[in-house]
Amino acid sequence: MRRAPSPIARLLSELIIGSAGVVLLATAIIANQAFLDRHFLPSFFITRPTYVLLETIVRVGMGLAGVLLLLVVRPRLGRAIGRSPGRVLQVAIAAILALAAGEVVLRSVHLRPAEWLGRDQEPRRQAHPRLGWTFVPSRTGHGHIGGRVVDYAFDAAGYRVRQVDAPVNVDLPTMLFTGESVMFGKGLTWDESIPAQVGALLKFQTANMAVDGYGTDQAYLRVQAELPRFRQPVAVVTLFMTTLFGRNLDDDRPHLGAGLVWLPGVTHGRLRSLLQLVAPYRSEDTIERGIATTREVLRATAALAESRGATPLILVPQFGVEDHVERMLRQRLLDEPGLPYLRVDIDPAWRVPGDVHPNAHAAHAIAAAVAERLSVSPRAGSTRD
Repeated sequence: MRRAPSPIARLLSELIIGSAGVVLLATAIIANQAFLDRHFLPSFFITRPTYVLLETIVRVGMGLAGVLLLLVVRPRLGRAIGRSPGRVLQVAIAAILALAAGEVVLRSVHLRPAEWLGRDQEPRRQAHPRLGWTFVPSRTGHGHIGGRVVDYAFDAAGYRVRQVDAPVNVDLPTMLFTGESVMFGKGLTWDESIPAQVGALLKFQTANMAVDGYGTDQAYLRVQAELPRFRQPVAVVTLFMTTLFGRNLDDDRPHLGAGLVWLPGVTHGRLRSLLQLVAPYRSEDTIERGIATTREVLRATAALAESRGATPLILVPQFGVEDHVERMLRQRLLDEPGLPYLRVDIDPAWRVPGDVHPNAHAAHAIAAAVAERLSVSPRAGSTRD
């Protein structure tokens, strides 16, 4: 015997589906470019025009999906559910089980910032309780990038060097360089990297302690730990880019909070981490806290260098035209607190082939600007050989 349709089930289903449609449509309308610029930070890996295009496509898609739910899906699915209300429970249970299974499967996939490189990808990294991760010391890795094989050699301290058996001598006058993959020289030979080129221009030993994937706070913690080893530090050069500022807001790695308080990484679900990678939405409060903490970190980095008689310098490479969001971040993070920084404009075409990192030509332009700035520094000039 055929079961009679359930008007209550149909009404409830149409109400739920219609509400979802309204939410999607309203979100597409509210999330204009000004809203998106406040909540989605600039990216080093995606150009501004591409970013805006992707945001526009998603907005249009959400709007169309909302209209389809309201006008097409709602009445049809409502009638179907009204005839077979028991299927709603079956679908709900299946959806919950699918999400749970997805969470389990994704636990074997690298999603967190600390895992954005594969375990076997060069240069290899190892876990560190305070910093999150460091490069594996005393080894040479061979990375395939830009159509060539690049050697990445590290001494016993984990600094990048020309070769393993030529470690950094902590007794010599030394310029320290910290940051992430751009400063480290991803895709570049040792001689092509920014620290090596600055050293060659100024005739100083350099210590490249930058590490792939680091936030500004991790770079500071690295300098804080390593600077006391050097008897004659000449300068501390820290790389900062507004297009990487979003990395400073990650909390699923060891990080610094307000007052430079060290905090352990927060464990999040894998589905949440995946969603954050796909749609890196940030609340305004989160961004404001990140700006305040990043200011503290950069001030502390400069003060740490000065406490050892070294010249502090924040290096700010700018690839292509600085958009209004990047400009706002630079002014708030660097100009307002009066931090010592050097902005270097770089042609966006100067990239490693097939990659977003700067090529040797870009690294040379950056190194030349840094060398020029440091050559007129009283501290650097007084300690040069």
